[in-house]
Amino acid sequence: PQILDFLAIAVRARKNILISGGTGAGKSTLLGALAEVIPDTERIVMIEDTAELNLDQEHIVRMETRPPNIEGRGQIAARDLVINALRMRPDRIIVGEVRGAEALDMLQAMNTGHDGGICTIHANSPRDALSRLETMVLMAGIELPSRAVREQIVSALHLLVHVRRYDDGVRRVESVAEVTGLEGATPLMQELFAFRRRGREGRHVIGYFTAMGVVPQMVEELRDQGVHVPVSMFHRSAESEP
Repeated sequence: PQILDFLAIAVRARKNILISGGTGAGKSTLLGALAEVIPDTERIVMIEDTAELNLDQEHIVRMETRPPNIEGRGQIAARDLVINALRMRPDRIIVGEVRGAEALDMLQAMNTGHDGGICTIHANSPRDALSRLETMVLMAGIELPSRAVREQIVSALHLLVHVRRYDDGVRRVESVAEVTGLEGATPLMQELFAFRRRGREGRHVIGYFTAMGVVPQMVEELRDQGVHVPVSMFHRSAESEP
């Protein structure tokens, strides 16, 4: 429940969230669940390869990519849609999946006042997600130094949520981490919540969710905005005590 409450607070407070995970891990499902928290008064622009997300809000603009025709013409890439979305006065930009050069435009948007963006990305761990995002930015063909790309990433993203489909078939939120900055050339993250595996019972994976005992940096900022975040939700669970 604490993970759910915290993510709901983060979405309402317009924090930029990246959801990572492997194929079939439940990234789009979680994205849809988090997007339900967005207030009805906000104008949402959704960019997808195929229309999968089904939101109930009133002000939604749906945009889909289009592959080239048999003559190789008429392609509409996700990058074109992200650039056009910026002209549509969006309160939120949601990208179903970042998989190419549109990563650069999405980061630029997040860094220029378009807060509250939510995206998904294929990756096996939170650290891999940031590395893959950096690779995708370089796919845009712009000669940017690696450090400049990483500075863009850490200033744009606030939270990284990693989901995983475990070998018992259950999809779980494995980690919620806050992106805190850059040390040298390494992006820094602090894990706020995690799923800890204990073992197996028959075919089922046994484990528990726990807070890591770390209060995120954004809590002070949220308090300044009048958003109350109980610090008790970040206390470690009794199960995780040694």
